[in-house]
Amino acid sequence: MAQVQVKQNEPLDAALRRFKKQLQQSGILKEAREHEHYEKPSDRRRKAEAARRRKIRAEMAKSR
Repeated sequence: MAQVQVKQNEPLDAALRRFKKQLQQSGILKEAREHEHYEKPSDRRRKAEAARRRKIRAEMAKSR
């Protein structure tokens, strides 16, 4: 679990920003979003394949 100690004279917004950054770096938010709805394994594979193809196309376009 991510924790942030609010420093003396630190605005709450700054502490909240640090907390959100820690959550994002630890992958907690990504994992929570993945578990929001059930995704069939076939759909998961299809999305992974599409992402792989997009990445290959982007690399080829960059190298031209």
